[in-house]
Amino acid sequence: MTKAEFVAAIAAELDVPKNVAAETVEAFLKVTTDLLKAGDKITFPGFGTFGVSERAARTGRNPQTGAEIQIAASKSGKFTAGKNLKNL
Repeated sequence: MTKAEFVAAIAAELDVPKNVAAETVEAFLKVTTDLLKAGDKITFPGFGTFGVSERAARTGRNPQTGAEIQIAASKSGKFTAGKNLKNL
C-alpha cells in the first residue's frame, strides 16, 4: 500500500476529505519522527511500539579487499509488533 492509498483509506474510514486525512497522516509522521529523534518511545497497546535501536561501534571487513574497517555506532528507528498484531 502506498502513502496515497493509505490516506484514501483513512479518509474513507473517517468519512473526511482526502486533504484532511493527508494532514492527519503527515501530523502523525512528524510527531512520531520528532519523538524518536528525542529518544522517546511510543506505545500503542495491542498494536505495537515505536522506539530507537542503538548499534554499538564494531570492526567489520571490506568484502572486496578483506581490510578491516571501523563501523561507527548508530541509531535506527524500530517497530515491535504488539500481541494483537502478532496474532493476526
